Amino acid sequence: MKLSVKTPLFTFGYFCHALFSYCQQPTSDKGYSFSKKINGLSFVASPKQITANEMISVKKVNAKWVSLMPFAFMKNMDSPMIRYNSERQWRGERIEGIKETALAFKAEGISVMLKPQIWIGRGAFTGHIKMKTEENWKILEQQYEDFILDFAKVAEEVNCEIFCIGTELNSFVVARPVYWDSLIAKIKLAYKGKLTYAENWDTYTNVPFWNTLDYIGVDAYFPVSEEKIVSKKELEKGWEIHKREIKSLAKKTNKPVLFTEFGYRSSDYTAKEPWANSKEPPNMKNQTLALEVLFNNFWKEKWFAGGFLWKWYDHELAGGEGNTDYTPQNKPAEKLINKMYGKY
Repeated sequence: MKLSVKTPLFTFGYFCHALFSYCQQPTSDKGYSFSKKINGLSFVASPKQITANEMISVKKVNAKWVSLMPFAFMKNMDSPMIRYNSERQWRGERIEGIKETALAFKAEGISVMLKPQIWIGRGAFTGHIKMKTEENWKILEQQYEDFILDFAKVAEEVNCEIFCIGTELNSFVVARPVYWDSLIAKIKLAYKGKLTYAENWDTYTNVPFWNTLDYIGVDAYFPVSEEKIVSKKELEKGWEIHKREIKSLAKKTNKPVLFTEFGYRSSDYTAKEPWANSKEPPNMKNQTLALEVLFNNFWKEKWFAGGFLWKWYDHELAGGEGNTDYTPQNKPAEKLINKMYGKY
């Protein structure tokens, strides 16, 4: 569905979007000035067409942004072929469903970041993708270009505010810098909005193309506490070195930092390895305190743009007591998200 600039409603909406984008621009010599933070939720794709009910829970926690994540699939780490937009995928991951979902959220005044991602068989880490031959590198590059440009065109068509050009692809990014420069140039021809890239917490400093994007994107699963039951004191201490490094890169590049993902499981040892699929027992207080300290450390900073909480489901029964997933839904942390997103 192509939006028309001829309608008065869209003209007004486009003006508001342009004004909002202007307010979020970094200045070259006075740091950054954000009128509002990007208070977002990583919205898990729905197997069916989205309805107004899904909007209610997002609005209830004062979220003004969602990240939509269409997945593509690779068989294994060194297989160059990428499959996406398949009839076997959930509706919300396909091009048709992404368009529907983005337009539905935008109609409710919620901004959208489109964030295509790759999933490798058996859950292998995408940051280690590396081809064994030059021939396979070339195949992978063309496959990824087709995938990312298809969704860049979708982002332009439905007027997404931010487009994320990749997620946790560090080995690929470092090994093929010329390709990525060329790809970013092609993305900019297809999509005219703001760009970011989501790099993992331990490799975000060696991305060579930050200067060509609008935001430094970090998937912020930093280890900040060894404690079974976390304490504010240790969490604060654990963030010190990471925050200095993040701020330093923002200053060096003169780019604002966006947490393209952040979150904690509601379990024991929640901040020890926040990226891990923990089998620890439930601990609701851990999740709430870890999120509170993260908010207090970053959301007040001028060089910090905001972030997208991992993750948010489209049904009312998500999360709850006894659930150890990242979602704060139906947990004490949900009230914290409402408070913090309302404050900033």
